Amino acid sequence: MRLWLKDSERLPDPTPVVTDDRKAILVGLAGWVVALVVVLFVGFASPGQTWWIAIWTCTVGIILGGAGLAYTHHRHTRT
Repeated sequence: MRLWLKDSERLPDPTPVVTDDRKAILVGLAGWVVALVVVLFVGFASPGQTWWIAIWTCTVGIILGGAGLAYTHHRHTRT
């Protein structure tokens, strides 16, 4: 196996595949929302000291998913 090819030996780059990443982000975002609802029900049912960490984790997942959705939507409408 060689790690370096000459320019004359290289194959042309493949054409990029057109995808809609917004659907995948929406599925992940829905998963974080479901996880937040479950954590809220379980956390209130069994009071403890660390259940709020799971709420913050789900909240950050939702915020980052929303930011990713906004970015991909902007990128998709730009082209």
